[in-house]
Amino acid sequence: MAENIGSIEALLQEDRTFPPSEEFKKQANIKDPSVYEEARKDPEAFWERFAGELDWFKKWDTVLEWNPPFAKWFVGGQLNVSYNCIDRHLKSARKNKAAIIWEGEPGDWAVYTYRDLYREVCKFANGLKSLGVKKGDRVTIYLPMVPELPIAMLACARIGAVHSVIFGGFSADSIRDRIEDSQSKLMITADGGYRRGSVVPLKQNADESITGDTPVEQVVVVRRTGTADAQMVDGRDIWWHELVSDQPLNCDPEPMDSEDMLYMLYTSGTTGKPKGIVHTTGGYLTGTYATTKWIFDLKEDDVYWCTADIGWVTGHSYIVYGPLANGATTVMYEGSPDYPGRDRFWSIVEKYACTILYTAPTAIRTFMRWGEDLPESHDMSSLRLLGSVGEPINPEAWVWYWKNIGGGRCPVVDTWWQTETGSILIAPLPGITTLKPGSATQAFPGIDAEILDEAGNSVGPGGGGYLVIKKPWPSMLRNIYGDPERFQEQYWSKYENTYFTGDGAKLDEDSYFWLLGRVDDVINVAAHRVSTMEVESALVDNPKVAEAACIGRSDEIKGQAIVAFVTVKENINTSDALITELKQHVATKIGPICRPDDIHFAAELPKTRSGKIMRRLLRDVAEGRALGDTTTLADPAVVESLKEQYGDED
Repeated sequence: MAENIGSIEALLQEDRTFPPSEEFKKQANIKDPSVYEEARKDPEAFWERFAGELDWFKKWDTVLEWNPPFAKWFVGGQLNVSYNCIDRHLKSARKNKAAIIWEGEPGDWAVYTYRDLYREVCKFANGLKSLGVKKGDRVTIYLPMVPELPIAMLACARIGAVHSVIFGGFSADSIRDRIEDSQSKLMITADGGYRRGSVVPLKQNADESITGDTPVEQVVVVRRTGTADAQMVDGRDIWWHELVSDQPLNCDPEPMDSEDMLYMLYTSGTTGKPKGIVHTTGGYLTGTYATTKWIFDLKEDDVYWCTADIGWVTGHSYIVYGPLANGATTVMYEGSPDYPGRDRFWSIVEKYACTILYTAPTAIRTFMRWGEDLPESHDMSSLRLLGSVGEPINPEAWVWYWKNIGGGRCPVVDTWWQTETGSILIAPLPGITTLKPGSATQAFPGIDAEILDEAGNSVGPGGGGYLVIKKPWPSMLRNIYGDPERFQEQYWSKYENTYFTGDGAKLDEDSYFWLLGRVDDVINVAAHRVSTMEVESALVDNPKVAEAACIGRSDEIKGQAIVAFVTVKENINTSDALITELKQHVATKIGPICRPDDIHFAAELPKTRSGKIMRRLLRDVAEGRALGDTTTLADPAVVESLKEQYGDED
């Protein structure tokens, strides 16, 4: 597999390094590299120390029970996630500290202290109880990025109900699939949400999803846009504000077993029905608490902003549970980064004096295309640390982010993890790790990550293959809801007792990890397997290119041909000469085998609202197939435009 994963020599020749500054090292939470060796020698003791920093109603008897592929962490322990995210902070001065700073797309905003959050969560938890929701019941949450979303999650956790958050961009059919699989008895939605100045009709989608035979008995509706009053169904629907108006201000937290389910989150597979990933209580909270604290070097006065949507796992772990368990101030934003102007993110950083910014490479490359003038027009001197999440980041995007957003003073923590892993598994510790643009660097202490070849042999430094995790970790998924056979087949069947991530990676000579994306994002060119990430990085390395996505299309001679969709920076003219230039640039940077056969210029690339490029749809376009599911696209018109353009070119 070492030669099959695609050589990323161009990436590994990246010779820019960024050691932590002396100033940053002095204030860093973690200054001593010996934490890696300590965790390697006794990972259970390492994780037990973090668990001990949380508040437990009953301490565990056993740290880990491992019966592959099933793990149990902190066995016999009892705790409550809502209590750990709120109540324990009320015992100190944190009670008056901002817990959530929220900004709506139209410009409205609100601040919730930890005392405010306690009151609102307790009122809604009591409201859920009044509707008959009890421990173990599943609750579907289909909301925009409004404060009621984390409040609903924490209220479910408080009473022991299992939440299933569905991203606000999903269609009625997608919602129905998830409701039926989870057998949710209650749904929480809103009349609508704001996106690029328009109202997203959430109530309409929710209503369509529960027509006919449905397990949903009641629907709680947040009034956000004032657009669905006439759609309220008597006897089934109730307004959030009416439900909580007379509820008591206190609600005792339900003691939960460490292995009780906290939530399920559906992740779409390329085939088959969506997978309900199961995360439990004690281990998940330990993992998100630890990684938030160390990777983001969290301080008491930080204002931390993760730009993800809570409908995805990044929002669960690094907007809600990780930051709040640490007593941090976490920022939420409802809308689009380009509304009403392309400087919206930077205005938010300036307005709230954000100190930590955690966003996606796709967003960073978009900001690159928009130019440096926008961030330069705002005071972002408050920032002290940057993070990247969602997919591998190109070295040039990393450096642009570091220079133009971080002012050349902020470490960039590039993080690798998955819905299934629950928390970050590979990332630098910013006070001790020398950074390399494009590399997620090293596994978090206590995580046993390796790269294996097809036969299961470790490839070692300089080798490429499949990324796996060799030992259990606290925040790992426990199952696929209702489908343990699929759980075993999907994640544990390729190598014995080893978690198969489905991602390709390579180790450099310093044993740093370079992630290549999904192993199915590999193009077979004349018996050579080329990583799409490698070709995309080479294209983005050209100063005229803002973003690129590569796919393989069928070719009678070579098996597959490389097709690149490229977005250029503003004020760059597209031409046949530029196509020739870019093809040669890739050939020079990586090698002739990786030269794209076709390059198509695109004003935009098709992306989900979480920022990931949908290469599957680009393959549909390139092969002339009917488009697959487009319900999660930020702008469905983008792929239709590409299809028309591609057809014209043919």
